Amino acid sequence: MKDYIQDSSITNSQILEKKLDILLTNLRYEQKQLAHWKSGKMSVTAVPGAGKSHSLATTAAILIARNNLNINKQLVIVTYTRSAAMAIEAKIKQHLIDLDISQDGFMVNTLHGLALQIINNHPNFSKLNLTNSTLINLTPNHKIIENSIDKWIDNNPLHYQSLLKGVVINESRTEQLRRKSILRNEIFPRFAYSIIREIKSSGLTLKDFEKINDRKHDNYQTLLLAVSLYKQYKTVMKSSNFIDYDDMIHEAINILDDSDIRQVWQQKVFAVFEDEAQDSSPLQEKLISTLASDHNNPTFEVNLVKVGDPNQAINSTFTAADPIYFNWFCEACKKDKTLVKMNQAGRSNIDIINAANFSLKWMRDEWIKKQTNLKNSFSEQQTLEKNIPFHVQEIKLVDKNDPQVNANPQSSNPGLEIHIPQDIYHSIKLIRQKIITILRKNRNQSIAILVRENTQSHFLAQNLKDFPEKYKISIYEVGKQNQFSQIPKDILTLLKFMDRPHSLSYLKNSLKILEKQNLIIKQDWNKIIMNPEDFLYSTSLLSEPEKSVIQARNYCRSLLKAKLELPSYYLIAFLGTILKYESMELASVQKLSDTIYDELNGTITLKNIIDVLKKIIDLEQFEEITEDNEQPYVRPNQVTIMTMHKSKGLDWNYVFLPFLHEDILSGEIKISATSKFLGNFSLAEIARTQIRALSHEKYLSYENNICTNEIKQVWEQSKLLKKAEEYRLIYVAITRAKNLLWMSAAQKGPSYWRNIKEKVFLQNKAPCLIFSALMNKFPHLVVRH
Repeated sequence: MKDYIQDSSITNSQILEKKLDILLTNLRYEQKQLAHWKSGKMSVTAVPGAGKSHSLATTAAILIARNNLNINKQLVIVTYTRSAAMAIEAKIKQHLIDLDISQDGFMVNTLHGLALQIINNHPNFSKLNLTNSTLINLTPNHKIIENSIDKWIDNNPLHYQSLLKGVVINESRTEQLRRKSILRNEIFPRFAYSIIREIKSSGLTLKDFEKINDRKHDNYQTLLLAVSLYKQYKTVMKSSNFIDYDDMIHEAINILDDSDIRQVWQQKVFAVFEDEAQDSSPLQEKLISTLASDHNNPTFEVNLVKVGDPNQAINSTFTAADPIYFNWFCEACKKDKTLVKMNQAGRSNIDIINAANFSLKWMRDEWIKKQTNLKNSFSEQQTLEKNIPFHVQEIKLVDKNDPQVNANPQSSNPGLEIHIPQDIYHSIKLIRQKIITILRKNRNQSIAILVRENTQSHFLAQNLKDFPEKYKISIYEVGKQNQFSQIPKDILTLLKFMDRPHSLSYLKNSLKILEKQNLIIKQDWNKIIMNPEDFLYSTSLLSEPEKSVIQARNYCRSLLKAKLELPSYYLIAFLGTILKYESMELASVQKLSDTIYDELNGTITLKNIIDVLKKIIDLEQFEEITEDNEQPYVRPNQVTIMTMHKSKGLDWNYVFLPFLHEDILSGEIKISATSKFLGNFSLAEIARTQIRALSHEKYLSYENNICTNEIKQVWEQSKLLKKAEEYRLIYVAITRAKNLLWMSAAQKGPSYWRNIKEKVFLQNKAPCLIFSALMNKFPHLVVRH
């Protein structure tokens, strides 16, 4: 490169072109197809390890250079997390520095960040007053949801009574009180939180929902309940001058409805690239499509490139994301011959790739079989292909001369191990032995143990806690670190109880915090605390409760005693001790305490502490004390323990997947026994599936195959979608491994993962279906202990 730079006969543009050619040379054929994009729509489906981020950043740099993009004409890249946005931005900037051109020709944003930028640029056109409004991070237990529920109950007594009646009629006063408590404190908060996000992200307006009045409804009129509760939420939000993150996207779209403003933005935007497109929604699609359109020719195809992998969509059952929209976009691009498939991946060895490819095909076939059975049972004839939540795409090895270093590493003889230990303790023993052997040979290896639940993560960390001292191997329990973000909320929950101990909801929420911290045993609190005063201060007229109830009562009494005996400025530190926080958590508690007392400036009372803490939580103003974030998950000579969800986007040399049991990885939606008076289903999931069905109808202008007035069919469809996501989650976990994938399903395990101390709690366990399928496919790799 130095030779031609020093040659004075070569122009600057020629030098730049040669540099761009070098960038292109380092891309695979499939990646080059993205880099050669010029205009219009394109969809890119990239298998795990295909180098999606690398090719996206390289393409961005090439486009910026060849189109002379600048501050007035920019490439807009949208992704879904701040960390992903920062990572992509850094890669593009480095390319531009190497190319010696300006870094002003692009911007990388999250959807909410992009919406905020549009609003801030046009404050006079925005109906949102960001200066005087409070931006909240909505949670099921947020006060706004509580107020919305209370007002809905007051305004809809007949509908409320039909829910209380349920499917099992019981007129006793005790049962009615219990049902009211469960509806108000459990079912409605989850329902409201779910439907608010679904309605906002669906792309549907309230006018669209008015059409549902002409439809047949299920026995509980679930869609009508959802819409009326959503309207109540909107009213309460407006009266409180609150906004949430999705409000910003809605407002940005509303601002862009003005033709002059829309023209300004469309002139500025060269094209929009959407990363992680499988996590998109109709609302987000509307915003980026508007920006990507040509202001001079409204009928011209948008300059929009979507990049993602539908098979890695693992957020759709607890967010409003829906991978079906990206699948449909891919199908449309396929017809226009603008679908690019990045099939080659250099991350994993051949054994792991074979396991991943088999798993994906099995998952898809299994879903089709179950969906076909469901449709047959409800006499539905519509084709399945349009709605399959998987994408046919096999992972392929890279070419021999691929530029990636150590692409498709050699198998660890073999690269896939399938174990059937005697019990979960035997699983731990096998994992310990394997890790010690690996790191004794090479301390530079990265290792992860991926699990389905944080309780399993904690169990593993406890059983490997001797590694740092005994073997000089670090243990990093990610779930423990992430619990810091929950500290202010836990503290607030207990303080609210201390302030109003006779509030049924405050008492119950506090007991759940104590239960989560393994301080008391899990119980049916709705039944036990129906009368808070009797629970806290029983008399001789009441029968003696069980020891577990007495234990819970004593903890609650100790909280109330502390309120009376301790100065208010000691309460937060006291609660940190009660909850048995460890060193890093206690440091965060102390920081939280100092933050609150600085704000109060001497006027320290329990009520004032609660008010300031609410403000801190609502505005997300508190940053916990954590370790440095220099690639904390993939450090060498470290065992990273985390959930499968958290592992997306990461990879390790060695990955262990223990506890692959059917009761944990079945995809079944768990129904609380206390809520079954409504029926054997989740009301929140029913509403989510119904709202999505309406959105799909509008998006494709076709009659959906779900009969939304039949709860039974909607519930079966909800369960299938949850199962599909669980399958995709396992696929993500499998594809994190480079050299070795170690899987196990012990023959015995606990019925409940929290507080495992004795082997007597173990019972026979069935492996999850995909584990059984892999056993049958690769019987020579199965080790029965």
